[in-house]
Amino acid sequence: MSTEFTVSDTVPAPPQDLYDAWLDSAGHAAMTGAAAHASAAVGGAFDAWDGYISGTNLELGPGLRIVQAWRTQQFEAQADASRIEVTFEEAAGGARVTIRHSGIPDGQPDYEQGWVDHYLEPMKRHYGPPSP
Repeated sequence: MSTEFTVSDTVPAPPQDLYDAWLDSAGHAAMTGAAAHASAAVGGAFDAWDGYISGTNLELGPGLRIVQAWRTQQFEAQADASRIEVTFEEAAGGARVTIRHSGIPDGQPDYEQGWVDHYLEPMKRHYGPPSP
């Protein structure tokens, strides 16, 4: 059995800027505060948080949606990758970023809080307070 969840928050930046930063090594590192290597191509590999996270881009909808095969160093070698779908929607004060994480193998840590602590909150700090 696998686990899935969704987290969401508003980040004070345009959806396209967030999408572009997610798929750019320097942009991803700047908005999360951790080293990353990213690709803006379907099939392209990525890693983040000094290699703790890795995977490949499965689907890209420019400015709107990113789907990735995703795993951490804590996944068993034989475990399938999980899947994340990140969407970016216009919202008051910026963009609504929604992360749906599915297919997480049993026995993994609480990635739900990890997305909040290591992605959504740092992104909000990086892009600053919402515009009026």
